[in-house]
Amino acid sequence: MVIIEQLVAKINSFLWDYTLIIFLCGTGLYLTIRLRFIQVKEFMYSITHAFTSASLKGEAADEHGMSSFQSLVTSIAGQVGTGNLAGTATALVSGGPGAIFWLWVSAFFGMATIFSEATLAQQFKRYKDGQIIGGPACYIKAAYKGKLGKILAALFSIFIILALGIMGNMVQSNSIDAAFANSIPVNETIIGIITASISGFIFLGGIKRIASITEKVVPIMGILYISGALIFLIFNINEVPHAFYMIFVSAFNPKAIIGGSLGIGIQQAMRFGVARGLFSNEAGMGSTPHAHAIAKVEHPCEQGAVAMMGVFATFIVITLTSLVILTSGLLQDNVYNLSSPSLISETYKGISLTQEAFKTRFGDIGVLFIAVCLLFFAFSTIIAWYFFGEQNIRYLFGNKMSKVYGVIVVIFIFIGSTLKVDLVWALADCFNGLMVIPNLLGILALSPLISKSTKDYNKFKKRKTENKLEK
Repeated sequence: MVIIEQLVAKINSFLWDYTLIIFLCGTGLYLTIRLRFIQVKEFMYSITHAFTSASLKGEAADEHGMSSFQSLVTSIAGQVGTGNLAGTATALVSGGPGAIFWLWVSAFFGMATIFSEATLAQQFKRYKDGQIIGGPACYIKAAYKGKLGKILAALFSIFIILALGIMGNMVQSNSIDAAFANSIPVNETIIGIITASISGFIFLGGIKRIASITEKVVPIMGILYISGALIFLIFNINEVPHAFYMIFVSAFNPKAIIGGSLGIGIQQAMRFGVARGLFSNEAGMGSTPHAHAIAKVEHPCEQGAVAMMGVFATFIVITLTSLVILTSGLLQDNVYNLSSPSLISETYKGISLTQEAFKTRFGDIGVLFIAVCLLFFAFSTIIAWYFFGEQNIRYLFGNKMSKVYGVIVVIFIFIGSTLKVDLVWALADCFNGLMVIPNLLGILALSPLISKSTKDYNKFKKRKTENKLEK
């Protein structure tokens, strides 16, 4: 186990110290400029379209797919999970408050990236064995002709099956176990069995059951958590300005240019901020395009605009979580040194830190509240990530292996309840990082097509508006 931990640590160091930070932020910046700040121009439209198309009955859904709203909430189910509660806390512990700033940066540029992912997923989706197959594997294969395209697409599919279906869902079950261990004395084996059993039942229902559950659960869980966090911050309103001060000063400490340990602090803030940002909003990772590919829309970019709301939703939850922790008083001067952001107390980790923060104001009820919220968040994420992985199983092997994959995922969900949290997060970071590389290579190769589609989308919206005025 020690050897595995050391190997994973070395891979993560290579991926996340510089390589993926530059690749993710660079791609997001490039797409932002090429698409002329699409996340700003389409922001209001994406909100109005996402929620005016909200249908709990899914009338607009294709026979083999989902409505635009169902696709959005399914993608949000994958995005708003433990990465927003446990992951934000982990970023604070490992990278200091400055990591939250880099989470924000990741989210802003990530909106342009996820717009591109969803647009391409719509353009290159196809039918296989009577099912819609879509996602990065399809557009990566189209981006690079011949063997290279097939190899990159296959690698992406393998990475996402391992990253989300296996390791990612282990993270979710691990966090559920940790949350209830801090609030209710329940044996981890029992929690693992319950989590795995309910997950298996949902998987058996296929895409329609997944869509039906996510479109109801996701809005409820979002409103529940946001309301609780806002109430907490109202009680601690005087501490909010100082929390923002800590975030910005920790991210841009002038003394860091001297180098040494202070420089490492800034590096840690960037590393864990972007890493946790990817795990939270999944922009550039290539997961959410699987949900957006099967949406029924009039124009590919229409779903691209809707997809940006998933990143914005994670931005809201991440910001509230970080402010709750920073205003709770847990990270005082005796456990946190602002001049060296990486030196933060390791007393609390993962979901425990978020629970302890809520406990400072609401007592044991706050601990239980986070456990319940995390239960909703994690279960919805398990459902979404299973679906994302299954799409790639179908891409590689067809329908015949989907049931076998479901059984394997259920087994690893149970196993995840018993593993050490550090190793689970490290493995998730590793495979998430490996997913990013072929996905971004595909997006960059097809960026001229994305730009062309965006220009056509502007004409499409103009015609649509003119037709409404004529009526």
